[in-house]
Amino acid sequence: MNRPTSPAQPHPEQPGHSVVAAPLPPSPLVELIRDEIRTRGDWMGFERFMELALYAPGLGYYSGGRRVLGHRPQDGSDFVTAPELTPLFGEVLARQLIQALEVTGTQEVWEFGAGSGALAEQLLGELGDRIERYVIVDLSGSLRDRQHRRLLKAHPELVHKVIWADSLPDGFDGVVIGNEVLDAMPVHLLSWDGHQWLERGVALNEATAEPERPFAWADRPAPAGVRPPTEHPDAAFPPGTVTETHGQAEAFVTTLAQRMGCGAAFFLDYGFPEAEFYLPQRHGGTLMCHHAHTADPDPLARVGDKDITAHVNFTGIALAGQEAGWEVLGYTSQGRFLANCGLGEALARTGQAATVADLRARSALQMLVAEHEMGELFKVIGFVKGPWFDAVGFEHGDRTHML
Repeated sequence: MNRPTSPAQPHPEQPGHSVVAAPLPPSPLVELIRDEIRTRGDWMGFERFMELALYAPGLGYYSGGRRVLGHRPQDGSDFVTAPELTPLFGEVLARQLIQALEVTGTQEVWEFGAGSGALAEQLLGELGDRIERYVIVDLSGSLRDRQHRRLLKAHPELVHKVIWADSLPDGFDGVVIGNEVLDAMPVHLLSWDGHQWLERGVALNEATAEPERPFAWADRPAPAGVRPPTEHPDAAFPPGTVTETHGQAEAFVTTLAQRMGCGAAFFLDYGFPEAEFYLPQRHGGTLMCHHAHTADPDPLARVGDKDITAHVNFTGIALAGQEAGWEVLGYTSQGRFLANCGLGEALARTGQAATVADLRARSALQMLVAEHEMGELFKVIGFVKGPWFDAVGFEHGDRTHML
């Protein structure tokens, strides 16, 4: 990957003279994307670009062996997720999974995008003998190794229940959990020029002044009829509007629903229902990158060195699940969901404890539920295939009517 060169320094043997360091050669990932752009006629849709930047085998952000999850930039990580903040997250979430396992009569949990293995560690400790298998589906080999080491240390008596899979079988029964997995699925970008919707893609950036940004935005007319899935008229959007559509996330949910024989699924992520997602006021879209615990909106710079995400359109996710055979159990904010699942009791226990670790866990859990933190921005949607039931996580504050 190209990096900024250091300021020129005087040569030690020739005072007053300076040497300019040659720019580093492009990374193998950048070269891979460049080659494919050329073979595609010098233009690549953003969905494909995002797919390669994150998941190109052995080279992408998630598949190249980076340490992505952690608490601080000093540990080489880029962001932190709820299970990393406090083990109480998994303890509280387990109450919903236990209910779903009992009602559907299933004995397997399937976790997608397990990250460091923190949530798997927490759920295994809570579920124990209630399950026969805990299946982790993760495309990153380095993360799999990290997960295995963590689970072997935390639950040596239970790790034999854990299985790693590359893909789904043709059929399965069980309860699915996905925490911050939908937001990392590649999206299409659309832009509005005041007259028509354009598909936003990526071309080569030949400007030598930007060695860390080897690609540039390039728009072309979108196929006929392609526009954001919203009832707002096109004229309501200001020129320059950019937004996303979520074909891969919806296809993922469709596949899960079709292959599940009996069970339930719960997804926790940041996002909005469709009516809020495509407000004309949200003219900049939701695409965001994360590196060293800072955020920026430019996915074309430092490719492969930072995460790329987009908020979730939960209406599209709900419709995809329903059309493939799932029923919606509920939809609500993360804060309300965790409260319904026993957050109060968990906080009461930590409030009675005196250790520093317990007090930190209490503080972290407050971050997960506070409206100005993750409690409102993050949402939870639940599905079932089999007997419908009143899911405890949606007992109060269900917002399914807003989807």
